[in-house]
Amino acid sequence: MPFKKIAVCIVFISFLFNCQNTETPNIKPQIIPIPSEQTINKGHFVLDNSTGIKYTDDFKISAEFLKSYIENGSSIKLQDNNSISFIKDDSIENPEGYLLEILPKSIVIKAKTDQGAFYAIQSLRQLLPTEFENKTFSEAKALISCAAIKDEPQFEHRGMHLDVSRHMFSVEFIKKYIDALAMLKMNTFHWHLTDDQGWRIEIKKYPKLQEIAAYRNETLIGHYSDQPQQFDGKTYGGFYTQEEVKEVVAYAKSRFVTVIPEIELPGHAQAAIAAYPELGCTGKQIDVATTWGVFEDIFCPKEETFTFLENVLDEVATLFPSTYIHIGGDEAPKARWKNCEYCQKLIKNEGLKDEHELQSYFIARIEKYLNSKGKQIIGWDEILEGGLAPNATVMSWRGIEGAVEAAKQHHNVIMTPTSHCYFDYYQSENDNEPLAIGGFLPLEKVYGFNPIPEELNDDEAQYILGAQGNIWTEYINTESQLEYMAFPRMLAMSEVVWSKPENKNYPDFVKRVENFHKRLDALDINYANHLYEIEGELLSNDNLSYQLKTLTDGKTIRYTLDSSEPTLQSEIYNQPIPITKSVTIKASLFNNEKQLGKVFTQNINHHKAVGKKITINKAPHKSYLGSGAEGLINGVSGSDSRYGDKEWLGFWGEDIEIIIDLGEETEINSIETRFYNGQGQWIYAPNEIEIEIENEVEKMQIPNATEKLISIKFEPNVSGRYITFKIPNHGIIPEGKQGAGNKAWTFIDEIIVN
Repeated sequence: MPFKKIAVCIVFISFLFNCQNTETPNIKPQIIPIPSEQTINKGHFVLDNSTGIKYTDDFKISAEFLKSYIENGSSIKLQDNNSISFIKDDSIENPEGYLLEILPKSIVIKAKTDQGAFYAIQSLRQLLPTEFENKTFSEAKALISCAAIKDEPQFEHRGMHLDVSRHMFSVEFIKKYIDALAMLKMNTFHWHLTDDQGWRIEIKKYPKLQEIAAYRNETLIGHYSDQPQQFDGKTYGGFYTQEEVKEVVAYAKSRFVTVIPEIELPGHAQAAIAAYPELGCTGKQIDVATTWGVFEDIFCPKEETFTFLENVLDEVATLFPSTYIHIGGDEAPKARWKNCEYCQKLIKNEGLKDEHELQSYFIARIEKYLNSKGKQIIGWDEILEGGLAPNATVMSWRGIEGAVEAAKQHHNVIMTPTSHCYFDYYQSENDNEPLAIGGFLPLEKVYGFNPIPEELNDDEAQYILGAQGNIWTEYINTESQLEYMAFPRMLAMSEVVWSKPENKNYPDFVKRVENFHKRLDALDINYANHLYEIEGELLSNDNLSYQLKTLTDGKTIRYTLDSSEPTLQSEIYNQPIPITKSVTIKASLFNNEKQLGKVFTQNINHHKAVGKKITINKAPHKSYLGSGAEGLINGVSGSDSRYGDKEWLGFWGEDIEIIIDLGEETEINSIETRFYNGQGQWIYAPNEIEIEIENEVEKMQIPNATEKLISIKFEPNVSGRYITFKIPNHGIIPEGKQGAGNKAWTFIDEIIVN
């Protein structure tokens, strides 16, 4: 070959090589949860049939996971060389931490443990095309951008919960759920296996748990608060055999996920008592519960009950290698114990003060037994009542107060408050959301959760082990709906518990979620996509105006004010809309071609108090701040079903006084407001309210109704400047109701003055 041709070939090959190095642009990785440190470098690694993988037995699980993921997801077959190498690095302090370096010719994974390397693989996985997830990648090679990632978790407990007692899900789906946890670097699956509505785990010593406790005669249709309640008339139930439980536990172990079982006691035991009536205080035959809520039949602290529970826990402890067993301890009404001769005698003989201390005695005895088996207990924060068992870990769900109390006593705590961690709550204000228990927990609120309460000092904060998302399934009866409620909120929770707070940025997270949706699509996970929805807020500066905003960039908001549906020809939103009268705003998000997401509709009632001055003598609970005091007179009413939205204000156990200053003497014909009355969620309308206008006082009695919303209207037909409301809290929740013995919540909506 002539020299000139050789030179041309060399130049051409050099050109191709340089093109290859610039073929993949330097794009910031879209990894969820976001790593501690990540640096993007020039070039890329080529994954193809020449790629090999080298590892020792120290990294057997993680390396084999990667090999299977690549080879099952594509036609690429890995060789026996060190293109991808695993290196044990004892200098990495955190056993779950890792270093991942992607170079043009190699990928290096450094970790102290196999688990740390596994999390490196989960990050590497998110750098590969999504087609690997559904096994459809058909190219001969995949390009991975060069990068260096140093990463470790913020918390040691990073979990998701799943209730299978109310509704049950297949073993294959449980595995899919665990896969999702592992992908997001979560390490704990809290499996809620027993409750009033069904016992879901095989206990060989007690066959009636499978024959009777695992099945209910029928199931409630619609919401618990709907009156009259209706039922489907169909037997429902089932249970996981011990072989199936072993299968799930082994599968989870292969993903470095620990399964923590929950066996409820002493409350939420109606299904077990239905199978063995002698475990209750009355000894009478009862049925497995067919509705939701709290039930008075709880385990009686007799010796035969403890024998039963110890035998059950023996089998459970054998099936689950986890250090922890969750024993519930929540919502245990004391009515049966108060009227039980045996219980009262036991209280006297043990020198206990009351039934709350009897519950503490019950929990402590179970803890001592499990400790003797090498196990530790976790309980919901009610186990604090009457004194905390010596070695117990508290799962704080009723707020953060239990967490603060336990941590100050130097007990370990897992954070799961309803306000930020209950994924059975509504996640959007859309009216067409699937039926849920109530509440409102949008993606942004989950993402903004800080598991360490500000009330704790640095020494006390070390007892916060982490947090988890909870999914209770009273209103979730299909796998598709369960996924819809879990995703993308699970993505937010993964970043709450893994990532450093200083690395968290919600707008950036939203962009990564939008990208991650492609991965969820490939994994056939049904997620809720609310990223294309619009949010609104009334601004009350010198003049009233209404602001629209959306989560995603590069899109256009178009709106109408005449109740018509927005189209590509509608007005483009670019500044707050002036509000001078009552109006209905409709808006949607558009790209250049079509509408994205659903239509946002906001009715604004421009009544006489809108934009005026308002004060409240007590601050709303920080978990339910709504839009602050001004939100009560902003012209926007709250949701009919989501008491935790931006308009409802929540107060826990407090009497409140509200004063509205209209600025000048004003003719007042009517005053309206409403209270949420979700008694299943501990929310009660007040028994009465007092309204004062210019020294004229009106007291209004509110009947103890079961409706979810209690509206009141007062027609004074007077003139005045100041309106004062005195709203006493309902008081202590009575026995037999959910939350019995606790202070009730008060939730109030818009105060409308005409």
